[in-house]
Amino acid sequence: MRIRIKNGIIITLNTKQDVLYNHDLVIQDELIEGFYPKGTADGSFDKEIDATGKVIMPGYINAHMHFYSTMVRGLGKAEPSADFSEVLKNLWWRLDRKLMLEDVHYSALIMQIEAIKKGCTTLIDHHASPYAVLGSLSEIEKGFVQTGLRGSLCYELSDRDGAKIMEEGIQENIEFIKHTKKRNSDMLSGMFGMHASFTISDKTMQKAVDANNGFDTGFHIHCAEAESDQQETIKMTGLRVVERLHKAGVLGQKTICAHGVHLNEEEYDILGSTDTIIVHNPQSNMNNAVGIADLVKLNNHGILTGLGTDAMTVDMAQEVRVAMWAQHLKQENPTAAFMQVANTLYKNNALIVNRLFNGLQTGQINKGYKADVILCDYLAPTELSSSTALGHLIYGISATPVDTTICNGRILMENKLLTLDLDEVEINKRSRALSKELWKRF
Repeated sequence: MRIRIKNGIIITLNTKQDVLYNHDLVIQDELIEGFYPKGTADGSFDKEIDATGKVIMPGYINAHMHFYSTMVRGLGKAEPSADFSEVLKNLWWRLDRKLMLEDVHYSALIMQIEAIKKGCTTLIDHHASPYAVLGSLSEIEKGFVQTGLRGSLCYELSDRDGAKIMEEGIQENIEFIKHTKKRNSDMLSGMFGMHASFTISDKTMQKAVDANNGFDTGFHIHCAEAESDQQETIKMTGLRVVERLHKAGVLGQKTICAHGVHLNEEEYDILGSTDTIIVHNPQSNMNNAVGIADLVKLNNHGILTGLGTDAMTVDMAQEVRVAMWAQHLKQENPTAAFMQVANTLYKNNALIVNRLFNGLQTGQINKGYKADVILCDYLAPTELSSSTALGHLIYGISATPVDTTICNGRILMENKLLTLDLDEVEINKRSRALSKELWKRF
């Protein structure tokens, strides 16, 4: 299918930050064919989209998500929690133990539909359902097939629910990694998931590393999210979290360490030297009162730092705004860290996907890149150019509606209406019925 998008302003997010006026963007099948001065593209088109009054830009990427948390929305049965450890025990670990496979499917499908509406075309998810482990990633995969989004999945390995469930966690990760390797698709990849250092014994961590050996696949693990992770890890092993992960062979170019709030200089050095990925999740961190990751230090140590939502939302434009305010607070400087924050979403998340999908080119409006493209309603009140584009994205475009979402050249939403064969009303109706039963089990 050949698509021409005309009359919009193209924000390329390429290395020059080019902003193009009076150009048509042409998509051929799953790739960006190129952009041409208005009306000069040769040949015919199967579809034309009028982007008058809109900006055309790359789709958003969410680098750390938990689909299953959909089922907790509005739940008021959890005991009040004084710290993050109690939040885990009183809410999340009680919830994930009650999930069934159908819950897993609907929680993922609903979040993927919301992601389309917010212009998010790629999501990296971290899943847990300890009494419905086997087949859980396949249930999430079904949602990606239905919605046409791009994703990377893993299962959260942990010792907290016993040896049998731990072994199932290893099996689920490996079987899904094998499945994605066999499919060799650039729409879905697998990672090896682990919960966090403090819930994984040395024996289990070694089993995970051995099981994952030879797959050229990284790990996805929560890392120093709260100070308690450090304290418990030191108590267990005599090592700090990053030191332990490094010693075990977990770190590397394709490993995501989510959060990285409580790190010392030695840990920054290790993360930098191993080229390990950190994903910042500011809304979640502030909600759980665990602190704010230091993006300036992460940047100074050469650590590739992306942006995720940790399931607080699927709205990456909202997340990057919060990241900016949070970093100003962290640095105690209202003008600090602008580029460090902007790069997490508008540059680094694409670099992360490039690693996980073995060279996949996305995150730019550029010839030969994947056609992951969104249109947002926006009339610029000031100059919109290569030198001002990031300011417009964070302070203006982030607060405007997404009109059209295209992933891999497929139109998923147009004129704010889904183009998919999905009945949202029935899907949410079924989810409400499932969540009602889940809450009874909680």
